[in-house]
Amino acid sequence: MTQKHRCGWCLGDELYETYHDEEWGVPVHDDQKLFEFLILETFQAGLSWITILRKRENFRKAFDNFDYKKVAKYSEEKIQELLQDPGIIRNKLKVRSAVTNAQLFMKIQDEFGSFDQYIWSFVDHTPIQNKV
Repeated sequence: MTQKHRCGWCLGDELYETYHDEEWGVPVHDDQKLFEFLILETFQAGLSWITILRKRENFRKAFDNFDYKKVAKYSEEKIQELLQDPGIIRNKLKVRSAVTNAQLFMKIQDEFGSFDQYIWSFVDHTPIQNKV
C-alpha cells in the first residue's frame, strides 16, 4: 500500500486529511462550489480552517446548500435566525457579508458570464503550480 504524501498541517485528523487529499489545491470551475468556498473562507477569517471544516455541513444546512440565489434574498428575519444557529460561526458581520457577497456574486456573473470566468481571469485561466 502506497502512503500518500501529505502536508504537515493536515496530519492526524481524518477530516483534514480527506480535505487535503480530495479538495485542497484542486481547481474548481463550478460557480456553486466557488460560492461555497467564498462563504466558508469568509467565515474562516480569524479562525482555523479545520474549525470551518467541522462546521461545513451545518453551514450547508444553514445557507440553503450555498444556493447564492436564495442567500442573496435573505431577509432580516433569516439573518437573525442564522445569528442564533449554534452550528455555524455567529458573527453578525460575517453573516451579513454572506448575503452581500451572494448579491455581488450574481452581479459578477451578469458581467462576466460566470463567477468562474471572472475569478480565473486573474491567473489567465491556468492554475499556478508552485514547486516545493
